[in-house]
Amino acid sequence: MYDFDILVLGSGPGGQRAAIAAAKLGRRVAVVDKRTMMGGVCINTGTIPSKTLREAVMYLTGLNQRELYGQSYRVKDEITVADLGMRTQHVIGREVDVIRSQLARNRITVLNGSGRFLDPHSVGIADGGGQERKVTAEKIVIATGTRPARPATVEFDDHTIIDSDGIIRMEQVPATMVVVGAGVIGIEYASMFAALGTKVTVVERRERMLEFCDLEIVESLKYHLRDQAVTFRFGETVQAVEKRPRGTITVLESGKRIPADTVMYSAGRHGMTDALGLEAAGLTADGRGRIAVDGRYRTAVPHIYAVGDVIGFPSLAATSMEQGRLAAHDACGESVHEIHELQPIGIYTIPEISFVGRTEDELTAGKVPFEVGVSRYRELARGQIIGDSYGMLKLLVSPEDRSLLGVHVFGTGATELVHIGQTVMGCGGTVDYLVDAVFNYPTLAESYKVAALDAMNKMRQIALLSE
Repeated sequence: MYDFDILVLGSGPGGQRAAIAAAKLGRRVAVVDKRTMMGGVCINTGTIPSKTLREAVMYLTGLNQRELYGQSYRVKDEITVADLGMRTQHVIGREVDVIRSQLARNRITVLNGSGRFLDPHSVGIADGGGQERKVTAEKIVIATGTRPARPATVEFDDHTIIDSDGIIRMEQVPATMVVVGAGVIGIEYASMFAALGTKVTVVERRERMLEFCDLEIVESLKYHLRDQAVTFRFGETVQAVEKRPRGTITVLESGKRIPADTVMYSAGRHGMTDALGLEAAGLTADGRGRIAVDGRYRTAVPHIYAVGDVIGFPSLAATSMEQGRLAAHDACGESVHEIHELQPIGIYTIPEISFVGRTEDELTAGKVPFEVGVSRYRELARGQIIGDSYGMLKLLVSPEDRSLLGVHVFGTGATELVHIGQTVMGCGGTVDYLVDAVFNYPTLAESYKVAALDAMNKMRQIALLSE
């Protein structure tokens, strides 16, 4: 009756996992995406390029080795956009090959082009040459992702006034840059360009950045970035950006004028649903292009699912993958567990931040008692070996049942280290396990034992005074 059992719109993390999961369950599956966007925004303009760029910056600037070899140490004196782009394009190419191979191995049909709904079960696929092909499917998964939101009052030219997608198309490393927005993407790029030697000014209308993160961790990052000559303008709103022959002037509502070679806007993201023809399927999107779903990722039309950034928070590649898998299983009538509530957050600034569980502010607001255990990289042999004197790991521990309430890491390997704490929390473990466990030496993972002992000693002291 239908051409396919499952049709997936978008080949990013969510769409890719949905397609493979459905194929593993024996369904006839097809994925629709443009030939130049295989892997979606994640592979081509978002997560993978930005994280690869970060690694290139870390290596070429020699930033991690300056503690050992001096502040003037650099692997390459004049770092160009070509130097950064070479590594990025190599990784993108390899990742696209991997995705195509995975889809082929699972006998998933790839339909190149842009898809739009013709009716609730039919999609028209335009190949870019004026031809449109109609395909039908019993179930459809929308995984089209997002694009950077562009304020209508700003004249983007993709050269001097850009959004986050424009970073990988830059012609040269700017001497000065204004980053509008101190969210995750804005701060990640601000830290990368600061490491390259660019004088960065961050403008944020709120009074602090990364409000969902632990305050002490954010303050540590802010201190580190200020040491890299980053200027922060909190509580400020951009009134206008004026293009000039030799750069730009960013005008703030307070009257401040900030000259810079480049202005990068990081004003959130917008769901790519404009061209989907949602009305033909009986669906609508909100003002930010997002589609509402239920706990099983079904839209208002039960046989149509939506996953990934296009449904909003948390808009992470990792959660999108799991959403895609769960949606595919539901569409195929298979029962699965819901996504675990403990989802780690990773922010790839320089240095990086990662956490799982609750913050001190959240626990305090909820009147939940906790003790803090801290380990600093400079006190670890591994921290001295790698030259990281600023990193830290913080455990929030319940004095009542000794369970872990939150794990917060700042520094080298933070996004890897956090998973140890996530596993202990997910398995219902306590701080006692970390105290008794033996960790390889010298490692950064040893910081868990040090922080656990710190928390334990504090709780023991309180117990002695309470007798």
